[in-house]
Amino acid sequence: MTASDTDGTAVARRLTQLTERLSDRLEAETRAFAERRAQDVVEGLAQTQDMANQYRRESAQIKAAPAVLATAPIADRATLIKATERFEAVLSRHARAVEAARVISEGLVHAIAQEVSAARAMGSGYGATGRAAMGDGRAITLNRSA
Repeated sequence: MTASDTDGTAVARRLTQLTERLSDRLEAETRAFAERRAQDVVEGLAQTQDMANQYRRESAQIKAAPAVLATAPIADRATLIKATERFEAVLSRHARAVEAARVISEGLVHAIAQEVSAARAMGSGYGATGRAAMGDGRAITLNRSA
């Protein structure tokens, strides 16, 4: 660890800033899901994942060495606590939005698969030559999970 990694004030401020940026990003994604613009989320997915991984790593470092954060001024720690509480609330809303989008997507895929399956010729019977008539040769597979 460098000196800035062990300075409680720097650690608290860096984690607060990261937490706020991640919360803002998740709020924007949640809005996109609510406005049925899931394609907007895909564009920034890699960046969101990078930020989430960075948050996870820094949180783990603080958990492993909580004394570092204890040296930060109480105002910085209070700001971090508020940012963390907001993040947890935003994360909960985001998880519900992602789950709703998943359920809707799976429902659409299932409905389409049922329509295709119903439209296929079920039994064509026999032709004039006494041989079985060839039905629709297309196959369909439905995996019930996305």
